[in-house]
Amino acid sequence: MPKRVLQGVVVSDKQDKTVVVRVERRFTHPLLKKTVRRSKKYHAHDEANAWSTGDTVWIEEHRPLSKLKNWIVVQGEKRAEA
Repeated sequence: MPKRVLQGVVVSDKQDKTVVVRVERRFTHPLLKKTVRRSKKYHAHDEANAWSTGDTVWIEEHRPLSKLKNWIVVQGEKRAEA
């Protein structure tokens, strides 16, 4: 079975070798027929501490690395520095 890959934004990089990624999904509400946004946070492994808050990253399912970490960062884009 292929591993899931999700895209999200880094919301925290305070931990060592770990980033917290917010993944947002959009769907149509079954009754109201409006587009609804829901988000969920995932802890992902970042071996080189390369990603910081605001960066867009892709995370992939991985074997459990700790109590909360079951994802690993595979690629990403740095946020444009102003």
